[in-house]
Amino acid sequence: QVQLVESGGGLVQAGGSLRLSCAASGRPFSNYDMAWYRQAPGKEREFVASARWSGSTNYADSVKGRFTISRDNAKNTVYLQMNSLKPEDTAIYYCYVPINRRVDYWGQGTQVTVSS
Repeated sequence: QVQLVESGGGLVQAGGSLRLSCAASGRPFSNYDMAWYRQAPGKEREFVASARWSGSTNYADSVKGRFTISRDNAKNTVYLQMNSLKPEDTAIYYCYVPINRRVDYWGQGTQVTVSS
């Protein structure tokens, strides 16, 4: 049974920082991309950042320079360091691992709230 469990969300003031973690279990994920998405109230889920199995990373323009994604394959964990947080970063953050075109996994989400 594959599980992705996010943690680290919470309430923070604008300009503050949070570090999200996503612990994966059930199979090794070192050969797969891992990513973060977020969904704000009333909006569609959107891409935030990805860490490819090869080590390369990619970011949404809205978070470039403020967020850093990293992964620890030995721990089957992906992280999202979020600095200089803004109220518009308020959302539920989801961990995502695509295996192939038919199989992918989502975590349950962790709430991030940034107050102004």
